[in-house]
Amino acid sequence: MSELDANLCCSFCTKPATEVKKLVAGPSVFICDECIDLCHGILHETPEEKRESKKDGKMSSTEGTGMENVPTPREIKLHMDQYIIGQDVAKTAVSVAVYNHYKRLANPIVDDVEIEKSNILLLGPTGCGKTLIAQSIARLLDVPFAIADCTALTEAGYVGDDVESVITKLLQNAEYDVAKAERGIVYLDEIDKKARRGETASGSRDVSGEGVQQSLLKLLEGSEVFVPAAGGRKSAQGEMYKINTRNILFICGGAFVGIDKLVEKSMTKDTAGIGFGANVGKAKAEISEMFARVEPEHVTKYGLIPELVGRLPIIAPLAELTEDQLVHVLTEPKNAVTKQFEKLFQLDGIELTFTTDALKAVAGLARKRKTGARGLRGVIEKNLTKVQFDLPDLAKDGVTGVVVNEDVFSLGLPPMFIRAEKPAKTPPKAADE
Repeated sequence: MSELDANLCCSFCTKPATEVKKLVAGPSVFICDECIDLCHGILHETPEEKRESKKDGKMSSTEGTGMENVPTPREIKLHMDQYIIGQDVAKTAVSVAVYNHYKRLANPIVDDVEIEKSNILLLGPTGCGKTLIAQSIARLLDVPFAIADCTALTEAGYVGDDVESVITKLLQNAEYDVAKAERGIVYLDEIDKKARRGETASGSRDVSGEGVQQSLLKLLEGSEVFVPAAGGRKSAQGEMYKINTRNILFICGGAFVGIDKLVEKSMTKDTAGIGFGANVGKAKAEISEMFARVEPEHVTKYGLIPELVGRLPIIAPLAELTEDQLVHVLTEPKNAVTKQFEKLFQLDGIELTFTTDALKAVAGLARKRKTGARGLRGVIEKNLTKVQFDLPDLAKDGVTGVVVNEDVFSLGLPPMFIRAEKPAKTPPKAADE
């Protein structure tokens, strides 16, 4: 070894070249074989070894988990209140579930008791806030979040996306950081569309219904999934990432159209009678509360297999939004639809104003269409398209404000325009004689 080599040392442990077997050179840095072995051990440490090291007191309960500052359930719900109107029952249930989930990540074993995760099932009509609940949670916790449409999923080997493709989306949103992806949240939308059906006339296999449910079992419970780095189908030549889904929180959502009839049927079975004393109308009077009474057996009767329902222990029902709640949705959340349109008009120098009657008209039309909060934007877009088309020209013509009243939505009339008052012209002075 030359005198120059003898003076070199590891940039990490500072051991000189004479005390190590090998010294690998990089751009202005050096690393010895001992530090390389140490890094290799850290990267390939198994989850079981990590749990043992915590149990032996080698690591604090939250060290390295990134969950030292997890908000409380009350703080989580207050955050969701900024984006979601109503749905207090669902927001409370989800807040507790998310808080317990991330407590579990920080403390997977407490006094030799291993804590298991609790995935969530959200039930409610379209436009009631199911997807928004999951999105707001991901935004608060700053974790990777992926939405998967279950209607496109099929069993592996058939045309369509296999269930592991949802993990690919999560990994991509985590910028291919495996450790970060393994603590993320996956929202499986339209899970009710995968309800099993009976055998077809030809006896063919249900590869898009019950087959998908069977494929989801291990994913929800926790398994190691190999996903391609570039997305798409797996191939022997492509690079693969190994993702453990054990600590990924799965939130499933669906409208479950008709499940209220199953609840009503089970209630009438208990309350039905014979003769003049029969209580016939009581269950029907409570039809609006049917979603709040949904139990796992109702979900199973609807078409989800018992094994899948068992992996979704938290059932959080959401109610159809009332007209008053839809008015609040239009104005109160941080990203309320009316606020978005006001900012769009503001960019052209025009102030947009909605009257109270106009807001009620929008809410009434959305409720009539059975589209919930999701339909509010469509109602406004349809009736303000012509105004938005002329917006740049209106600004040039001196229009400073647009007032939208009820007639815009009920009668299709144009909104009222406010123009800047032109200063009065001063009469010319008479010429001095």
